[in-house]
Amino acid sequence: MTITASEVELKAQAAKRAARRLATVSSQVKNDALNRLADGLVAGQSAILDANRQDVERSKADGLSAYKLDRLALDEDRIAAIAKDVRNVASLPDPVGEMIEMKTLPNGMQVGKMRVPFGVIGAVYENRPNVTVDIASLCLKAGSASILRGGKEALQSNQAIGRLIDRALADAGAPEGAVQIIESSDRAAVAELLQMKEYIDLVVPRGGEDLIRFVEANATMPVLIGGIGVCHTYVDKDADLQKAVDIVVNAKTRRYSICNALDTVIVHADVARAFLPKVQTALAEKQCELRCDERSFEILEGRGGVTRSTGEDYGKEWLSLIASVAVVDSYEDATDFIYRYSSGHSDAIVTENYTTAMQFLREVDTAVCYVNASTQFTDGAQFGMGAEIIDATQKFHARGPVGLREICTYKWIVFGNGDVRPA
Repeated sequence: MTITASEVELKAQAAKRAARRLATVSSQVKNDALNRLADGLVAGQSAILDANRQDVERSKADGLSAYKLDRLALDEDRIAAIAKDVRNVASLPDPVGEMIEMKTLPNGMQVGKMRVPFGVIGAVYENRPNVTVDIASLCLKAGSASILRGGKEALQSNQAIGRLIDRALADAGAPEGAVQIIESSDRAAVAELLQMKEYIDLVVPRGGEDLIRFVEANATMPVLIGGIGVCHTYVDKDADLQKAVDIVVNAKTRRYSICNALDTVIVHADVARAFLPKVQTALAEKQCELRCDERSFEILEGRGGVTRSTGEDYGKEWLSLIASVAVVDSYEDATDFIYRYSSGHSDAIVTENYTTAMQFLREVDTAVCYVNASTQFTDGAQFGMGAEIIDATQKFHARGPVGLREICTYKWIVFGNGDVRPA
């Protein structure tokens, strides 16, 4: 009986072959491919949008939730933003071959590290077709091949984008197979990909908690975890309250469907009566509901969209126009609250007290800590990284937005001059 290799295995093998060649490709070729891709996304947006409309219509019929539909949907502005991010990646310094931490030993030898590609990076993700471009472009610039398996919701969109990626790579002379997109919508393809340790060096899951936990439990290769965001903003007793209103409203409502959107507002008791009515009015204008603890409910009772919280309203990633509220008596109570409920993604303090701000930065154990700014900035493009492969929440080699340098590994390098080790 003849056994035929699956799509996943064939594409993993092709990615492995491409990775060896891609590791030595010049920056010029990689940048040319990326700029061609950016141009192709804009020129080919009609085909992408047609495919995306099919995905959105099918997903609506399947009952996909509102926040997932928001992540899935593309328009001309979003495609222009994706293309801009690709061009930004092309403009960044190439990390491959960079020598770091060089030092001269007493014997005269020079020892240090060189950044090198991981090899093949796999990604399993849901809903967001922009992730296909982000991961493919970052991996290409960092010299790694990629094998990408998006969710069935974005199947047509990812196929349309994949054709543009293939064309850009071929026209620039990049190695064939450097970006592989799994087209099978069968969940078994994910399980199979996670067993491909022979070909894949690192896997990145992006999506809901169920997907992330499935990948974490079943992957045979290292996993870079992130994406689950339970994000807090603490309004300190020394806060500028107008600043705090603006920050909270932006962090919650600019785009509620993303992992860095605010979930819980923590307010110092000294400013609660002055702050909460102001922020509730501003949030109500954006149709945002508040789930309040007893102290904040006592202040806001009778206002529209305000209800008492339940025990399940904290530590929850809302991904909707709902936020929970808690009033605390001290800075220590606020940080204790964050330690209890935060997922370690993005947390913020609003304060004019420098000492308190620096204490927050030192003490709060989260990937991205903010002082007087919205958590919506947790994004590789916003941090000057061009794009991101993931917002990592674990304490791995990379944390927070993961960009070009973070998706390289390194090798030790040694320069000698006939040195031999004494007996």
